[in-house]
Amino acid sequence: MLGLMQNHPLLISSLIEFAERHHGDAVIVSRRVEGDVHRYTWAAAARRARQVAKALDAERLLVGDRVGTLAWNGYRHLELYYGVSGSGRVLHTINPRLHADQIAWIVNHAEDQILFFDVNFLPIVQAIHSRCPTVKKWVALCESDSVPADTAMFGLQSYESWMGAQSSDYVWPRIDENSASSMCYTSGTTGNPKAALYSHRSTLLHAYAVSLPDVMNISAHDSVLPVVPMFHVNAWGIPYAAALTGCKLVFPGPALDGKAVYELIEAEQVTFAAGVPTIWQMLLTHMKPAELRFSTLKRTVIGGSACPPSMIRAFGQDYDVDVLHAWGMTEMSPLGTLCNLKHKHLLLPLERQDEIRQKQGRAIFGVDMKIVDETGNELPWNGKAYGELLVKGPWVIKNYFSDETGDPLIYDSQNQGWFPTGDVATIDADGFLNITDRSKDLIKSGGEWISSIHLENIAMAHPAVQMAGCIGVPHPKWDQRPVVIVVTKPGATLTREELLAFYIGKTAKWQIPDDVLFVESMAVGATGKIIKNQLREQFRNYQQRTHS
Repeated sequence: MLGLMQNHPLLISSLIEFAERHHGDAVIVSRRVEGDVHRYTWAAAARRARQVAKALDAERLLVGDRVGTLAWNGYRHLELYYGVSGSGRVLHTINPRLHADQIAWIVNHAEDQILFFDVNFLPIVQAIHSRCPTVKKWVALCESDSVPADTAMFGLQSYESWMGAQSSDYVWPRIDENSASSMCYTSGTTGNPKAALYSHRSTLLHAYAVSLPDVMNISAHDSVLPVVPMFHVNAWGIPYAAALTGCKLVFPGPALDGKAVYELIEAEQVTFAAGVPTIWQMLLTHMKPAELRFSTLKRTVIGGSACPPSMIRAFGQDYDVDVLHAWGMTEMSPLGTLCNLKHKHLLLPLERQDEIRQKQGRAIFGVDMKIVDETGNELPWNGKAYGELLVKGPWVIKNYFSDETGDPLIYDSQNQGWFPTGDVATIDADGFLNITDRSKDLIKSGGEWISSIHLENIAMAHPAVQMAGCIGVPHPKWDQRPVVIVVTKPGATLTREELLAFYIGKTAKWQIPDDVLFVESMAVGATGKIIKNQLREQFRNYQQRTHS
């Protein structure tokens, strides 16, 4: 027997329709590439998204055709989110921080038909346009009088003239909720990037999950600032959750320095913000010397890479901001876990609560996870056993787009497919996940594993340290030993001996790094993570100081 309920497909267009109808006067604020601040409403965004959809129809794009973007967080990018996917095409957000060769490869692999870009990414477009034969039109996200000069070779058109020529009397098509809606490529630190291809259904379910009280807890009374880029796994689903809840949405544009972010938070009375640790480090570095405070910010979700415990403590103790530590992957849309305490934890001493907050959190409904040993046997949830982390769920990929390497899933005895994350983790009895490392970044010393993340977090807690990366170097007796590479804060002084002494009592003696190496800077990848491969290459000829 089937239930007797109405059958309405879960479509991205339904989100913008809902926001227009029920939260039409809620404000969307964008700091633009031009430097000014733009304001309008969800109702205006919906109208312009329909104009985008109609303009795509005029270009005779087929359902399922890919449309690329090279853009910051802003209102025009938001309109593309809904106009492209809502009309049945596939939105392909491209990370502009990748090398031009990688971007060209990605555009060709996706077979993008139109590519929209913010004008300050013109050098990228100039470098790749002759190498991207599938792109039939290049559109600059600007007014018609702001189209960059000397771009006749592109047949370049301004976004405002392109979509402004269309009316907004467009009816969103009713399509299969399992149809592709958007795609995002992994950062491709080894080999070519791979693409996760999301569906309308997976995106809607993910948006519901993002908004849950135990997750980001987004609601109509919030003013939300996604500093995490819209080209980085759809800004962690916030542009969709914002429409679902009708919250005020604040976009930072390209101004991501600590001063600009702080001023935007204060000016727009932001209550909730999301970003990677490197952005928040710049924010805290700006605030502390000037003795600045937050007047409205109450919570922030931090993900993309492990959040140093010192940052969690700084937000909580110094600024009364609740840090929600999160974990996910491009292949997971991206959210997998988020760290909110359970009711029973509220009775614990603050020190114990802080220990829990440093973990990546509990799985949200829609995600299941387990840790397995080298033979695939599931390990207990006791907070001590660690193994490879596997996940499954309705917003976890089953295959990569146009990939010939085969099925990436691992199947259990019930023929359930689990995605191997490449992370090594523990899970405690309360279901809290703790990522100990990427499997490729673990350091094996004397037959025992050492977490590079753990050692980096200790270094980051030192007041003189701005960045820290830990790698394993060859050792004649122990196979590998950890070495920590450090960038100090401007004006700060720190010696090797001082930092090594800082480790004493904070980790087992045999895990303390053998050496500290000081550098002026470290390469950071497209998603804000330190590129460990470059550190290993840079110090491949490192010689041990002692052979203990």
